[in-house]
This record gives sequence, structure tokens and C-alpha cells, in this order.
Amino acid sequence: MLCGSAQKKQFDRVRSFGFPLVYYQCERCGLVFQSTEESQAVDPVFYAETYRKVYQASAEPTAKDLWVQSQRAAHLLSLLRGQNIPDPQRVLDVGASAGVLLAAFQKALGSDVMGVEPGDAYRAYAESQGIPMMASLDALISANPQRFNLITMMHVLEHLPDPVKTLRMLRTQLLAEDGYLLLEVPNFYEHDSYELAHLVCYTPHTLRETLRQGGFRVLKVWRHGVPRSARLNLYLTILAQPQPDTNEIAPVKPERFVRLKRQAGMLYRRVVQKILPHQAWLPLPEDHEV
Repeated sequence: MLCGSAQKKQFDRVRSFGFPLVYYQCERCGLVFQSTEESQAVDPVFYAETYRKVYQASAEPTAKDLWVQSQRAAHLLSLLRGQNIPDPQRVLDVGASAGVLLAAFQKALGSDVMGVEPGDAYRAYAESQGIPMMASLDALISANPQRFNLITMMHVLEHLPDPVKTLRMLRTQLLAEDGYLLLEVPNFYEHDSYELAHLVCYTPHTLRETLRQGGFRVLKVWRHGVPRSARLNLYLTILAQPQPDTNEIAPVKPERFVRLKRQAGMLYRRVVQKILPHQAWLPLPEDHEV
């Protein structure tokens, strides 16, 4: 998935939503991942018909999910505004869900927006809110759209069977040369991360390396818990730009001691949960349990 090596060792065995999962670690670069040959989440039909039903028992957007998306959208807008970059005229959100982030860009910055969302019910909801949507990246590319100034991917990269390939596709076929990429993933060192649909578990290091192999240079990394925690760095948000010269991308720099770092991070999480429970976990609408 990252360095191309087939050498792997078992990292962990878990269960998610009743399904047994096996996570492996690449012996060359240290990436933690599910085997695409074994995972049930690789099939595109899973996202079109099954994903939301498994995760939230409903194919339709829920009040809790819409609230989370609205909080995330406000946070991302504030992060971008602090970077002194031009307001994006054209924004593409890959994995656009209900279109909440795109609606925020449309309202706050006057951006022309487009979303890609494989989930039928969520795509239909976004379209009902006036957000133009496509069912897949392939369908969007086939439409030969004007290039985008900003591409966002919120909690999408960890779901992709070939993240480097997708990043290269975005860079070469959809993003403007002077455009920006804004993405967010769970932080393996403080987030549970093990989930049925999470094919990759990203650390700050492996996320940077994945972007570099995809032809991007990282401008800024934020570690935070918005909107779930005031104390835990559950998420990694990255702002990046296309690398002007991708002819000679250096080999992946391996990460060491991933298991030890994971153990230390999860120990820190347990301590924070115990001594600062109300800051460790912020309440969600209709869901006040961790």
C-alpha cells in the first residue's frame, strides 16, 4: 500500500461490528493495514449499500452524523483561514457524505463545489441540498471537469485499498498545479483506528510518507480531537500542495517502534480518560456514551 513490499507480519487481531479483522504491519516501511485480499470493505458495493447500515444502523444521514460533519466543517474552515491562502474558487470533496463541508465552503467563501460520494442515500441527501455530486472519481474524471483549487478528503484515505494511486490520480487529473489538498484521518497513536472499513492505520509519519509518494509536499500538520475530544489528539489533519517535480521521489522512509508508540499513546489516552473524563470525551447529540 505504501512502499510496495509484500513482506508483512501480523500486528493485531480484533473484531469490529461482529466481524473478525486481522491487521498486518509492513516489515519494510512499518505501515499497519488490512490485507485487501481478506477485507470485506474493499468491494465498492460495500460503500454504496452496506457501510452506513453497518456503522449507524441507517442508510440515511442521522442527526448525530450531520452534527459531527457541521462541527468538522467549521473547524476545517478556521484552519484554512489561519494559513493565509487564497479562498478556493472551486472545491472538490472526495467522500463528501451529506455535503455539509461543501455547503460550508459555498456559504462562507462563495466557492463552486462538487462532491464524490459512493453512498446512494448520502449522495441523494447532498443533492437535495443543492450540492452537485458524482458517484465515483472515475465518473467525475470522465466528465472532464475544470481543475479544482482545493480538494478535501475527510476520513477517506484510511478506507482506500490503494491510497498512493488515488492521491496521484487527484494530483494529475483533478487538482490545479497551484491548488491545495486538505485531508484528515484517525491518528493511530491515540484513536482506536481498528474498524471494519479502515484498511490503513495512519501514524503522523506514514501519513506524510503516503502523501510524499503520491506527489505532494506537506505544508502543515494539525493533531487534534475536534469534535470529539478537548484533550486527545484523535485526528491528523494535513494541508499539502502538489510537488512540482515528481520524477524522482525518494524511497519511503521506514518508521520504527510502531507497536511501542501505539502502546504509549493508548496508555496516555486511558490516563486522560480517567483523570479528565469530561474533557477526554465531549458529548454527541443523542449519544453521550464513549
